[in-house]
Amino acid sequence: MQLFYNSDIDINTTQITFDKTESRHIVRVLRKTEDDILKITNGKGFLFDAKITIASDKKCIADIIYSEEKPKPWNYHLHIAIAPTKNNDRMEWFLEKATEIGIDEITPIICQNSERRVVKTERFEKIIQSAMKQSLKFTLPKLNTPIKFNEFINQEFEGKVCIAHCEDGEHKNLLKEIVNPSEQTTILIGPEGDFSLDEIKKALDKKYIPISLGESRLRTETAGLVAVHSVSFINQ
Repeated sequence: MQLFYNSDIDINTTQITFDKTESRHIVRVLRKTEDDILKITNGKGFLFDAKITIASDKKCIADIIYSEEKPKPWNYHLHIAIAPTKNNDRMEWFLEKATEIGIDEITPIICQNSERRVVKTERFEKIIQSAMKQSLKFTLPKLNTPIKFNEFINQEFEGKVCIAHCEDGEHKNLLKEIVNPSEQTTILIGPEGDFSLDEIKKALDKKYIPISLGESRLRTETAGLVAVHSVSFINQ
């Protein structure tokens, strides 16, 4: 199934007009013609059938003929706060794979050891949208504005809040020993140089639970994906 995304449509929408880029893709690349049916999601848990009425590569227009609610297939809420990697490709890989597996919310956090402090979320948003469509999901993960570590941990979150770090000395539980099925979880993943000792202390003072993702020392994006997959597996 070829899935399209448009955040503006809802159950009251009767017609959709695609922009020039998407119109060209529909008509020229996919060779869709009038009366063909397109599958569209608004990223809010709905799937729409739309019949093409004008198959123009400059302005393709379709009528909404059917809508269906498609709840997300997992019953937990997972929020990963992750330090952007120096190499953007690695962060994009995380966003893509996390979306494919299942994640609800992502926040880029800027830490003391962060090598990348400027984040352009427009590109990240496109990666997430593409992964949602490719994996045939109908709920778009929320990408939050980048935020400094100290500001992030001063927020209040429901459910469990955890920090994955590599420092010795602090007793750390395995993630599988902390997370329970069907609950809300926020997990902090640090930069390439890990969280600073000061950041770890601040998080612990805020009652963040120190966790381990296993014996291996993982890259930032790998650690993020291990956390996403582990929570998914716990909820199977």
